[in-house]
Amino acid sequence: MLKKALYCSLIFLTVVFGKAEAALDIEIVGGAAQQIPIAVVPFAQTVSQNDSLAAIISADLRRSGLFRALETRGVVNQPHELAEVKFSDWAALQAQALVIGKVEQQVNNRLKVSFRLLDVLKQSPLAGLEYDIAPSQLRMTAHKIADVIYEKMTGEKGVFATRITYIVKQGNRFQLQVADADGGNGQTVLSSTEPIISPSWSPDGTKLAYVSFEKKKPVVYVQSLVTGQRQVLANFKGNNSAPCWSPDGSRLAIVLTYAANSQIYLINADGTGLHQLSHSSAIDTEPEWSPDGKWVYFTSDRGGSPQIYRMSTLGGDAQRVTFEGSYNVSPHLSPDGKLLTFIRREAGRFRVAQQELSTGQVQLLSDSAQDESPSFAPNGRMILYATNINGRGVLSIVSADGRTRQRLSEAGGDVREPAWGPWMN
Repeated sequence: MLKKALYCSLIFLTVVFGKAEAALDIEIVGGAAQQIPIAVVPFAQTVSQNDSLAAIISADLRRSGLFRALETRGVVNQPHELAEVKFSDWAALQAQALVIGKVEQQVNNRLKVSFRLLDVLKQSPLAGLEYDIAPSQLRMTAHKIADVIYEKMTGEKGVFATRITYIVKQGNRFQLQVADADGGNGQTVLSSTEPIISPSWSPDGTKLAYVSFEKKKPVVYVQSLVTGQRQVLANFKGNNSAPCWSPDGSRLAIVLTYAANSQIYLINADGTGLHQLSHSSAIDTEPEWSPDGKWVYFTSDRGGSPQIYRMSTLGGDAQRVTFEGSYNVSPHLSPDGKLLTFIRREAGRFRVAQQELSTGQVQLLSDSAQDESPSFAPNGRMILYATNINGRGVLSIVSADGRTRQRLSEAGGDVREPAWGPWMN
């Protein structure tokens, strides 16, 4: 399965797909004592809704590993307004924070969603907002509320309202899908009987670059998530693969066998200005831009075994980055550029690893055996990846400190090659 790191154009020949059941399993490996106990009361509602906002908010906060969502059904008084809150009830439940809210029908089929975050110990408000939304936006609004709570309580920006993309195989069809960060509300961007691989987000989150085999060879496309329109970015002689956007969105790094073996090229986002970056007799693949746009990290077997290297975007010699272990592939950098996540083969197991670039210190984060495609969340706190469970591909997330692991996946297919999208404006 992990041969795609060096032979990405051949992955469709070797991957075996099966059916994956929907799952959400959260494991707190350590540090539970630091979790913030929070109570989220079910929102009052004047309309019927399929999704419970309180349940989504609670699940989001739990998935961060920093919150302990308390069971609220045992509390007799279920407040929805500040005046209704009896802080002694929630202090007895040992809650440090309380979330209350309402969903109300407005004119023109609009909804007003309001919530308050309260400090139970100080008996005072911490935050409160109102949202004027369409009914279809309820789920995303719950994620946005969770982000407000997360930022207010931790001082860091949340990622619950971001999106992820991945490839899923259902029957004889490959689907490029986009979903909420918790794996829910999946939407198909492209469906094909031919393989689709290597999705990559544009920095503004409005486009996806990916590789499709619909022309009976790997071709790189760019597709708008706003209009649905797409264009061919790279259809040169040989294989075109592994697109990755530059931080400013003006260029992409791609892999071509244009001249001979797989090499790294840079190309403008409109398909012009093709420029070869790497020049070696080895296989260079899986390019990944540094957040400052000055470097491209990539996988290469130029040293005899697959390792991660980097080159200046201006050219020059390649610098080796990984030294521990004989097999390190699929590089992805944290948003601050300080950490590198990748896949390491250790004792025959392919696991998510993380390296501190300043010191070279490496930590194995996952405990599975067939992991692929690690991708940092926009705040750098979590890493999304795919793993194989009982012959089925599922989405998994591990916190960057390794203390929290979770598994999430939509039903109906085998999920591969996830990528975490950016914050949306």
